[in-house]
Amino acid sequence: MRVTMPKLAMGSLKPDDYTAVFAFLLQRNGWPAGRRRFDASDAMLSQIRLDAVAAPAALAPTEFIAGKDGPPLDPTGPSLSELAGAASANWPYHTGNYSGTRYSQLTELTPANAARLRVACVFQVGPAEVFQTGPVVYKGVMYVTAVRQTVALDAATCRPRWRYTWQPRDYELWPVNRGVALARGHVIRGTADGYLLALDARDGQLLWARQVARPQAGETITMAPLIYDDLVVIGPAGSENNIKGWIGAFRLADGTPVWRFNTVPRPGEPGADTWANPGGLPQGGGALWTPVTLDPAKGELYVAVTNPAPAFAGHLRPGKNLYTNALVALDVHTGTLRWYEQLLPNDTHDWDLTQVSPLFREKVGGRDRSLIATVGKAGVLTVLDRDTHERVYEVPITTRLNADAPVGRKRARVCPGMQGGVVWNGPAYNPRAHLLYVPAVDWCGVFQANRTARFDQGDQYFGGVYTPDSAAQAKGWLTAVDAGSGAVRWRYRSAKPLVAAVTATAGGVVFTGELTGDFITLDALTGRELYRFYTGSGLLGGVVTYTAGGKQYVAAASGGGSYNFGREGSPTISVFTLPTSTPPSAGPLTARATGYQ
Repeated sequence: MRVTMPKLAMGSLKPDDYTAVFAFLLQRNGWPAGRRRFDASDAMLSQIRLDAVAAPAALAPTEFIAGKDGPPLDPTGPSLSELAGAASANWPYHTGNYSGTRYSQLTELTPANAARLRVACVFQVGPAEVFQTGPVVYKGVMYVTAVRQTVALDAATCRPRWRYTWQPRDYELWPVNRGVALARGHVIRGTADGYLLALDARDGQLLWARQVARPQAGETITMAPLIYDDLVVIGPAGSENNIKGWIGAFRLADGTPVWRFNTVPRPGEPGADTWANPGGLPQGGGALWTPVTLDPAKGELYVAVTNPAPAFAGHLRPGKNLYTNALVALDVHTGTLRWYEQLLPNDTHDWDLTQVSPLFREKVGGRDRSLIATVGKAGVLTVLDRDTHERVYEVPITTRLNADAPVGRKRARVCPGMQGGVVWNGPAYNPRAHLLYVPAVDWCGVFQANRTARFDQGDQYFGGVYTPDSAAQAKGWLTAVDAGSGAVRWRYRSAKPLVAAVTATAGGVVFTGELTGDFITLDALTGRELYRFYTGSGLLGGVVTYTAGGKQYVAAASGGGSYNFGREGSPTISVFTLPTSTPPSAGPLTARATGYQ
């Protein structure tokens, strides 16, 4: 109930309210009141048995929905050069560019003037719901998403250009959406009920919709897609729903399937023999919910594949469980596997690999190398050579305790916990400073595996129990790491988990946001705090920078939250810039004593 209800606001009730609702359901099912207060403890729940009832009949959604006649009004979009590099004055892809550097060459905002930032405009997207969108900006227009809404805004004034609201055709799983992709006048996004949508970038009218994921099988789409040439690349979330994961490419013109790579191999496919099944139980996982990256020169697509299921019971799926928790490199044209590196074979902690970015070049031991950064909920930054595929260095970026032992039958406190490490927003790379900036959640918890596991369609499939530490103990880190050596240069400590995006610029500043509700700007070289503004609710989504009308702006998504990290405030986009006329500097700034170390 906590992870699915209320619809579009899952996890938003207080624990006592969930207990009261469940007690009411028990009462309506004929369970008499007892002498002690119902507390939903494991001991009490184990005594309750409800007779199984037939599942409701599955919906019969339309596979393809045709939109308006004719092509987009203006069939232009980000060019290959804009998408492939950091030179754009726009923010044309979810992580800035195909390489996922989250870096902008804009220089108007610097350590010398960042303290003079002011709010340029604010846009409230709608009522409270999960809000983790990563804004995309192109030619003065910003595109943001909520669970069902897609909105185009003037990137300088926040005035809406158009708004499109999707009406679900199927069951909505995990109502969250992280953004769009742009190409040739198309705005492409996924939905919680498994559809891929194409909207006209000029007026927001539907061009087409195709159901590509199956909610009845536990699949839902939360990630922002990538578009290359005429291919839309995307995959479903839902490892805990025991899906059989995949990533696929679909035609931009109408969503027709082109290729599919199974991240959990089907019988007879390479890697299927890494899934032993002594108990004959359902097995799956390998979902996708974070951005992919692309080297267009090589035609090589990089994918972060997440955890296996049942999540905690590794003894029920002996073997490496390919390709879960692996960096997978595919031919972007065909979906053919080129190479892979599995970071966590037979994962037992639900430690999804979440990021395969940025792609960058740095000197390592005096030699230029093509590198890729990978990181996830295990809380370790791993940098690999993309030519030799060897691991160059590994750096812990959050607390790690009892992390090397698999989850067993005895309760064990482990750091990071299931919500720890790096989640849906990944590192930024600054080529001028030669630094990687890695956000992380520092949150521990207690794991325990069950002897066996039972999977019921619609239930999450853990094969064990997890109890997080109190949310009051959770904190966040932003760690600046030397991109060539892995040495830690500075760390910024946040009072709460750090899950918002991080963006670096050639102007020497780093932008991010905190669950405290603060948008912050730091000195790229030292981590010194330069600017702080309270937006009113926690930041969990994108933080991007771009130009409009010749001025540099920064946009940050706040509000909404998630069931893991709290819910408060309406989904909001706040845009910052320098005032038109700026007074002389008031003198050097000093950082808060607890701001960085």
